[in-house]
Amino acid sequence: MSNCLQRAICLWIFCLLLSLLLSACSNEPLDSIRFGLSAPPVTLDPRLATDAVSHRINRLLYRQLVDFDEQQRPVPSLASWEILSDTHYRFTLGRQGRLFHNGMRLTATDVKSSYDWILDPLNISPHRATLENIQDIRVIDSNIIDFHLQHIDPLFPGRLVIGILPTQLIATNYPFSRKPVGSGSFRFVSWSDESRLVLQRVRDNQAVEFITVKDSTVRALKLLRGEIDIIQNDLPFELLNWLNQKETIILETRPGNTYSYLGFNLRDPILKQRNIREAIAHGIDRKAIIRHLLGNAARPAGSILPPNHWSGHPELEPYTYDPNKARKLLRQSGFDETQRLSVEYKTSSNPLRLRLATIIQYQLKQIGIDLVLRSYDWGTFYGDIKSGQFQLYSLSWVGLKMPDIFRYAFHSDSVPPAGANRGYLNDDFVNQLIEAAEREADPRKQLILYRELQERLHDMLPYVSLWYEHNILARRSNIHGYRLSVDGEFDALNKAYRQN
Repeated sequence: MSNCLQRAICLWIFCLLLSLLLSACSNEPLDSIRFGLSAPPVTLDPRLATDAVSHRINRLLYRQLVDFDEQQRPVPSLASWEILSDTHYRFTLGRQGRLFHNGMRLTATDVKSSYDWILDPLNISPHRATLENIQDIRVIDSNIIDFHLQHIDPLFPGRLVIGILPTQLIATNYPFSRKPVGSGSFRFVSWSDESRLVLQRVRDNQAVEFITVKDSTVRALKLLRGEIDIIQNDLPFELLNWLNQKETIILETRPGNTYSYLGFNLRDPILKQRNIREAIAHGIDRKAIIRHLLGNAARPAGSILPPNHWSGHPELEPYTYDPNKARKLLRQSGFDETQRLSVEYKTSSNPLRLRLATIIQYQLKQIGIDLVLRSYDWGTFYGDIKSGQFQLYSLSWVGLKMPDIFRYAFHSDSVPPAGANRGYLNDDFVNQLIEAAEREADPRKQLILYRELQERLHDMLPYVSLWYEHNILARRSNIHGYRLSVDGEFDALNKAYRQN
């Protein structure tokens, strides 16, 4: 054998071994990107998730039929659609996102099974109320599925945003809430305890750890020490100013649409009185809170949807800070300095939410209302709100893209567990406006109905609108590719990477 041939064979063997080595290395997870959370997700089952963290993480784990563009209009995700009649929609699955993380192929049968489960009243899904218009779901073949509606719903495609689960596992009552199996850009790795959830990016095995650190100061210190790489929101502006002075930390801000509000229990004998609710609305100085607590990282809200949303109401203004009017309204309801009103206010134990509650407590004390603060861990607090065990509470709605939030949060058929009408609003006119807007095929007439609905809600005050929060990102300077979205989703983790 010639020397040239021997060298060629040796070179070929070397290249083969190198290829095998690189292939083996590519299956190893990259250094984790550590994402700091103030609260853990409640569930990793998209059929049951309603809290913000669960929603945002489930978007990474599961694919849905439909998503939204920057104008909050529905666009194809897993499937494109065609309208065969006013009440007949056909969805055709595309090629992307069709492989579940356990190796099974996603088909139209999985779509049907996922939505059938939600529509079954025995399963008590909180998303059932927004999908009850579905009369029938029919699988045409492995790629095509038809939805037949009871009545016209021009917004119907935008309702199909629940992650799709495998039929075979649904049938076995598989515990998706703790061990999710989806077809999203990230696969589940482990959730050993509430403080550490590990996912892995499918395309390159990049690991992402969601680390829950409830105390914002400790969370910021961990970011500075490199124990956490990314924090999104839930940091008081004093800490942000401090972090902004550190060379290893990069801060970014973007106006957002996360809607913060105070919610009332309208079955409560005191808070069912509109004068009391209006007094509270006029007793809160939103601008001062935004300036001093939030560092101007928010804008006052007049309605649940921001004014730049296609169905928002730009002319609705927040209730003005007017302590004299607030006291007058209280006197009309029989309360004054000799007989002060006392109300229990529930909040989470998140330090920022506690500070907010304390400020609102002080402001309302000046008009004659004594707030009794009750703070709980997130799970206990959220459970009490969903079960109606409160007088007054504060929460936020995140990622609102469609006006179906009005049915979900305010229709009398949507009281928990059927929806999120947690304050038990029961108003025939509100119901009629919601139903009329959902049926209206003319976009201009539909917009008129939604604005009339928002005016009605603004007057009734089931919520006190507070503000739309900006999204704030604090990241280590060696983390790149992560960009804030207007709705605060974690989708940018698809492109995040560490540059050492």
